[in-house]
Amino acid sequence: MPRHTFTPAGMATLAQVYPARSAKLTHTLRAHSLLELEALVDLAAQLPADSIEYNPGKLPIGIRPEDVPSPDRSVADTIRAIEQAGAWMVLKRIEQVPAYAALLDRLLGELRPVVLPRTGEMLRHEGFIFISSPGSVTPFHFDPEHNILLQVRGSKTMTVFPAGHETLMAPEVHEAFHLGKHHRNLPWEEEFAALGKAITIKPGEAIHVPVKAPHWVQNGPEVSISLSVTWRSEWSFAEADARAFNHVLREMGLSPKPTKAFPAGNLIKSAAFRALRKVRGEGTSEAGTADG
Repeated sequence: MPRHTFTPAGMATLAQVYPARSAKLTHTLRAHSLLELEALVDLAAQLPADSIEYNPGKLPIGIRPEDVPSPDRSVADTIRAIEQAGAWMVLKRIEQVPAYAALLDRLLGELRPVVLPRTGEMLRHEGFIFISSPGSVTPFHFDPEHNILLQVRGSKTMTVFPAGHETLMAPEVHEAFHLGKHHRNLPWEEEFAALGKAITIKPGEAIHVPVKAPHWVQNGPEVSISLSVTWRSEWSFAEADARAFNHVLREMGLSPKPTKAFPAGNLIKSAAFRALRKVRGEGTSEAGTADG
C-alpha cells in the first residue's frame, strides 16, 4: 500500500468542503488483500451476527424497513455469488477484527490534519464494508457519523442532499432517530430529486458525506466493493442530544427552536438532555449506521 492512501488533491478537496459539504475525493486504495471477496467471507465469519446486514438489491428509493424482504442465502454464499445474488450487504464495525482496525486507523490518521482543526477529536472510529450486486439500490436514508466512502471495485452513484433541510424531513424525524424510535430509512417524495447532488465514483475515488446528509445509492453495472470510514465529533454528539431534548420539550407541549448547524454549539440543550438521561439511568440516546 502506498505511504498515503488519500491523494494530495483529495486532501485539498476535503479541506475545502469539510465538514458541511459533500464532494468527490481521490485515493489510491484500488486493491487490497483485506478487501477481496474471499477475505470478506472470512471477515463475516469473525463478526457477530448483528454486525452483518443483508438487503435485496432491487429496492425502491424509499421503503419502510419492515417491507425489506428477508435473505434467502447464507452470508458466505451471498458474498461469493454477489455478481448474481441481486443483493447488497454491509459488514459493520469492521474494527472488531484487528487487521481491519489497523486499516481503519491508518486511513483516519491521514484525515486528522483536516479534521481536528474543524471538528475536534475524532471519536468512535467505525468502519463498514459494502458488497453490492450490479444495479443494487440503497434506499434514501441518513447517518449520524462523519463519513468518507472509498470505492475499491466497480462503481456507484450516490445522490446526496443538504443536511438539515426541513423540506426533506421534519425536525421530529431527527428527534425520533436519535431516540432509537425511527429507522435510518426516510420517506421519499419525487419532488426531493431536484435538491440532490449525484456523485459517481469508481475505484480510486471517494465521497465525503456530511453528518445527517440524506442520500441514496445506485450501484453500477458491475460488482461493487466500498469501504466507509466514519467517526464522530463532540459537535455531532451534542447535535444528537439537543435533538433528543427537543423531543422532550415537544412532549411537554412546547415548540423548541431548531438545533444549531455546525460550527455553532448545542451545548445547553445537550447538557440538559445528558443530565436527564443520567437521572433516568438511561444509556446513549441514539443508534445509527453509516451506509453507502
